[in-house]
Amino acid sequence: MKRYLKKSSLGLFSVLILMGCLYQGFTFLVHAEEWRQAIGPWKWVFPKDHGSHPEFRTEWWYFTGNLTDSSKNRFGYQLTFFRQGVLYKANDPNHPWAIRDVYLAHFALTDVSLNQFWFAERVSRQGPGFAGAAEDGMHVWLLNWMARMEGNRIKIEARHQGMELSLDLVPRKPLVFHGKNGLSQKGPQQGQASYYFSYTNMATEGWIKTPQSPSIISVKGTSWFDHEFGSNQLAPGQVGWDWFSLHLSDGQELMVYFLRRKDGSMEPSSSGTLVKPSGHTLHLKLSDINLEVLDYWKSPKSGGRYPSRWRMKVPSGGIELELTSLVASQELLTEGSTGVIYWEGAVAGKGTSGGRPITCEGYVELTGYAGSLGGLF
Repeated sequence: MKRYLKKSSLGLFSVLILMGCLYQGFTFLVHAEEWRQAIGPWKWVFPKDHGSHPEFRTEWWYFTGNLTDSSKNRFGYQLTFFRQGVLYKANDPNHPWAIRDVYLAHFALTDVSLNQFWFAERVSRQGPGFAGAAEDGMHVWLLNWMARMEGNRIKIEARHQGMELSLDLVPRKPLVFHGKNGLSQKGPQQGQASYYFSYTNMATEGWIKTPQSPSIISVKGTSWFDHEFGSNQLAPGQVGWDWFSLHLSDGQELMVYFLRRKDGSMEPSSSGTLVKPSGHTLHLKLSDINLEVLDYWKSPKSGGRYPSRWRMKVPSGGIELELTSLVASQELLTEGSTGVIYWEGAVAGKGTSGGRPITCEGYVELTGYAGSLGGLF
C-alpha cells in the first residue's frame, strides 16, 4: 500500500493570522461571553440560512461524496470549510490587519482502486481575495476553494498540487433538520449544542483529478452536505466522536453520531436521523442504535488506532449493516489548520432493511483517536 500526503503552503497565511492576532492583543477571552449560544428553537429562513451566522463562534459547511467513473472505479471526496470566530467584534474593522474570523478548509480525495488517499489543508484570515462567507446565502471560499449555491444547485471547486475537484450537486430530497427541529444537543448543558441541517442525498456530476491520474476523470455519484453552527458544542469530559453518513440502496439515508467520554462511555445526547425515501425523518436516540467495532487500523503517521469495520443495528428502522473502510489510511493530519488529527473516509457495506438485503455507501468521521480536538470545537 502506498500513501500519498500533500499539505498546503501554510506559511504565508499562518503569518497573516499571527500578525492579526498580535494586533488584536489576543482579547478573545474578553469577548467570549458575547457569542450567541445554540439554545431554543431557530426560525429557519432559506436561502439565508445556507450562509454565514457570524453571531455564533463556530460554523462549518461539510461536503462528502461517493463517486464512480465510466469504468465503475470508485472514488470518494471531502471538501470542508470552517469559520472560527476570533473576536465577536473586531477592535478596528477598518484596519487591514484586523481579524474577526479565521477560515480553514480541508480537501481530500480517495481512489479506491489504487488504494490511495490525498489531502490538503488551508487557513486564512478573512479578507477580500483571501476567504469569506456570504450572510444571505451559500457562498463560502478560501482562495480558489469554494462552494456556491445558485437556485437548487451547489457548485464546489478545489485545486491543489495535482488534486482537483469540480462538481455540481443537486438535492434529490428536502433539507433534513437533526435533533429537535435542527437543534442538535451535544452535551448535557444548555448551549452545548449546534444548529444542524443536511442535504442527505444530492445527485453529483462533474470531474476530479488525482496526483496519479494523467487527466481529469468524469464522475457521477451521490453527495452529503452538512451545515452546523454554534458556540459551545462539546462538554469538557468528551474526547471525540464517531460520525456516520450512509446512503442505503433502498432509498434511505442514515446519520449517526456517538460522542465518546473520557471514561469510555457514550454521551447520552448521542443520536441520529433516519431519512425515509419520501424525505420524512425519524429521530434516533442513543438507545435506538447499536454499534459494534469489528476491527481496527493503526496509523503509521500518528499512532492513532481507529475503528475500521463496524456492525450497526437500528431495530426501530429494521436495519442491520456491516460496514468497512474502503481504504484504510484515510487519515488527515491537519495540525497546520484546525490542529486536529482525524480519520475521515469512504466506507461501504451490506446488510438488511426490513428483512430485505441492501448495500450501502457513505462516509465516516473519527476524532479523538490521535491527539486532542484542538480549539476549534
